[in-house]
Amino acid sequence: MTQIPVPNDIPLPLPAPEPVLVAVLIVFFLMHITFVNFMVGGALLTFYSEIRGLKEKRFDALAYAIASTITANKSLAVVLGIGPLLAINTLYTVYFYTANALTGDFWIGLIPLILTVFVLTYIHKYLWYQMDRVKPLHVILGGIICALFLFIPLVFLTNINLMLYPEKWGDVRGFWSALMLPNVLPRYAHFVLACPAMLGLFLVWLFRRKTPEEIAEIGFARGELVRKGYQWALWPTVAQFLVGPIALVTLPETTGPQTTVWAIFGVSILVSMLMTVMLYAETRRSAETIGRSFRSICLLMLVVVALMGIGRHAYREAAVSEHRELVHAKTKAYLEKVEQANRDAGTPVKKP
Repeated sequence: MTQIPVPNDIPLPLPAPEPVLVAVLIVFFLMHITFVNFMVGGALLTFYSEIRGLKEKRFDALAYAIASTITANKSLAVVLGIGPLLAINTLYTVYFYTANALTGDFWIGLIPLILTVFVLTYIHKYLWYQMDRVKPLHVILGGIICALFLFIPLVFLTNINLMLYPEKWGDVRGFWSALMLPNVLPRYAHFVLACPAMLGLFLVWLFRRKTPEEIAEIGFARGELVRKGYQWALWPTVAQFLVGPIALVTLPETTGPQTTVWAIFGVSILVSMLMTVMLYAETRRSAETIGRSFRSICLLMLVVVALMGIGRHAYREAAVSEHRELVHAKTKAYLEKVEQANRDAGTPVKKP
């Protein structure tokens, strides 16, 4: 541990009780990442459907229906992201800002990238029919949006991953070296697969509530659209049973207790299995009965998402526990030296 950087903490009181900040971090992050999944998954499926729409027109109408949801989901993702960002700033100040500094260029670069992709999504949506004569250009625009939507979360994930491993801080030389740290790419694959899976359930909800006239404009039967939503949710979820365990076993060893972490993730896998069976059963239903298990599936997905969020936080606490003790000890020693120096100089000591 002697080679690990141990900075001083900022000796300021938390703006709220720690349990409140932890609750804000977990709850608002889960809401934020849900709408991020809807947003990124929407962009990916819009791109895929629009390409298919070059040969089969009704897929172009389906692509437009999906694209129409992206801007609203984007706005909700941004608003709901403020809470967890503020909470992680206060609970993990030393770790979060150190990671920011080590990935500085790419971290700061997120601001123009996010602004650019948001503007492009509006252009892509509102000029959909106006760009019919230059359809390949419109498809390329959708591909650029997908690329940006996939890259931005990669920077976030790399940064959040880096803050958990103080022993690596001295070796990191910017974003690309931080990207190569253990567990980044498996966790990223886990996130990417979650996007179409979550969007699939969102589209099942959307297509079930549309009016007959709106369904007719898309060109598919309602049952067919609901089935597609379930299929988009099912197959990425099946793939998670391969990617998820890889993400788990590649988590670096921590000095803190991990029994709780493994128990939480173990329960989430069992619940995911039940949900997957129900998803598969829904895809086999007739057009008249499909959707009967929708609420149960959504409830199981909510349980899985909640367990994943709690498990992430439990692992984060285990990962930084020993280093946090070193930071507290060094900060305490530093404040004692400051207090002693002030006494020696006859300066009144102000308690933080």
